[in-house]
Amino acid sequence: MKNLVFLTFLLFATVAAFAQDQREFTYNEGDTAYTMKRYVFMLLNSGETKSKDADEAAKYQEMHLAHLTKLTNEGKLIVAGPFEGGGDHRGLLIFDVETVDEALKLEGEDPMIKTDRLRMEAFYWWGAKGTMIK
Repeated sequence: MKNLVFLTFLLFATVAAFAQDQREFTYNEGDTAYTMKRYVFMLLNSGETKSKDADEAAKYQEMHLAHLTKLTNEGKLIVAGPFEGGGDHRGLLIFDVETVDEALKLEGEDPMIKTDRLRMEAFYWWGAKGTMIK
């Protein structure tokens, strides 16, 4: 059992060390090869600014969706969506970019971010390369 724990730790330590400088790595488990890719996962949280006017809220939502569509068309944003029920956590974004800073800069141009209607929280996330949501 100790050997299994040690080998598992060694595998993940090796992968982590190798992956620090790369966004992808492949490892084999039996006859199956897994390719993992590093993405940027971003939470969109409620900001301090609240729209009191329905027309204003609709205008900012339209600009927000236009911004996300632009990033999607550029191939930089691969998943986006709101959380059900509102609350402090409003939605998530997954970027296919090199760094967290790049994702923060891209989303920082969103009118909802610029006006503090939404705030960003981003970090690296490893997922299976090519994973699709259907």
